[in-house]
Amino acid sequence: MSRYDLLVRGGTLVVPYQGTIRADLGVKDGRVAAIGAFEPDEAVHVIDATGKLVFPGAVDAHFHLGIYRPLAVDAAEETRSSLVGGATTVLSYFRTGQHYLNKTGPYEEILPEVQAAVAGHAWTDYGFHLAPMDTAQVREVPSLVAGHGVSSFKYYMFYKGFNLSADSRDSKAFTMSDEYDLGHLYQLMEAVAAANATTGRRVSLSLHCEQAELMRLFIDRVRAAGDPQTLKAYADARPPLTERVAIGEATTLARATDCAINLLHLSSGEALAAAREARIAMPGVDMRFEVTLHHLCLTHEELDARGGLGGKVNPPIRSRDDTEALWAGVLDGTVGWVASDHACCLEHEKGDELWPALPGFGGTALLYPILISEGMHQRGLSPARVAELVSANPARAYGLGDRKGNLLVGYDADLTIIDPDLEQEVTTDLLLSGQDHCPFEGRKVRGWPVATILRGHLAYENGTVLGTPQGAFLSR
Repeated sequence: MSRYDLLVRGGTLVVPYQGTIRADLGVKDGRVAAIGAFEPDEAVHVIDATGKLVFPGAVDAHFHLGIYRPLAVDAAEETRSSLVGGATTVLSYFRTGQHYLNKTGPYEEILPEVQAAVAGHAWTDYGFHLAPMDTAQVREVPSLVAGHGVSSFKYYMFYKGFNLSADSRDSKAFTMSDEYDLGHLYQLMEAVAAANATTGRRVSLSLHCEQAELMRLFIDRVRAAGDPQTLKAYADARPPLTERVAIGEATTLARATDCAINLLHLSSGEALAAAREARIAMPGVDMRFEVTLHHLCLTHEELDARGGLGGKVNPPIRSRDDTEALWAGVLDGTVGWVASDHACCLEHEKGDELWPALPGFGGTALLYPILISEGMHQRGLSPARVAELVSANPARAYGLGDRKGNLLVGYDADLTIIDPDLEQEVTTDLLLSGQDHCPFEGRKVRGWPVATILRGHLAYENGTVLGTPQGAFLSR
């Protein structure tokens, strides 16, 4: 009888917080069973990784399944795209209100509906961050943590009393909630902090930091100046000052409530500076910082030169100075992890009018490729640091650090084999998403997964998904 179900031979293993080692990796019953030197006949299946880097599967910690399309469709097509980028786990945000299921009510009833819609369709393992939109949902936090394996929640600061897209919709109609203000945020932080204190594991609140009242002012000014239909105009309407002020509000309340927080998709040098200043001023607060691929790599200058509104996203795509400031935060360790903020949005939903165009786009298929190409090759990130940014750190932040995000014995056998010298030009078809456009289109990227393995099952190889979806819900 073979000792292992799967053997990955001849590669260089990338171990977060440690470094790289030349070794084989043996898998048994879906977990890493051994690291060493083995013969091919010791396993049922063997993958030759000679000349390749073997990374832990990415944990794409910022995802939006079903925001604009049915959950089952998105789960099937967008987690398939995740495999292309080496991601084996996605953690998807979900809230009640418009988009998603377009309804409100208790999560005790809605979360099982969400899970049922995704079950059997996901190519990766998956979990959910939930956004309590009203006081009744805040009261559900203890049971969601204890009974449903949810350890992370969300608050959208720019929904607070704001006309969301400068059209006829108001905040309450969109969120289907009661007063969604700083009082709501404070009581939500209290509930999350209480759960964090009593469970013995990290329960945290993630925040989208843009200040609503200032956004209203700047949007009015941009529109009064001639209403240009460009991504530059959108960035001017939601400038970095709105991030800075919101970060100040959020971190001040986090200190008052002792709430562990995650500042999501910091998009500008000013936002990153505000986050750094808050960390220094409030050393007792557990605060962790995220940036996205698109804020690291895309600028409104280049996208506007190409034309169209495919790159509209919240917070907006910003300038080259901002991308360089964010890369500096990645290099110096300020940034905890990089995510995609993947939200499949079709081109017809963007249209040619700036304000009603839906925000968001996909990027999960580029998670490891961008970090390898622009982080490791161009800026000197070590392979281990890359693995920390897209796998180990988000796993630790969101209650998966004992089973995901590493290649150590006992961990889930989630891994991706990357050819660091494989160069490909990004095309929409290459990414295997349901999305029909890509803001990264035409970018040359060096370093791509050639195989992605979920709990010992080869799920993707050389551009093709294999078998059937094997993803499972993760109780955290």
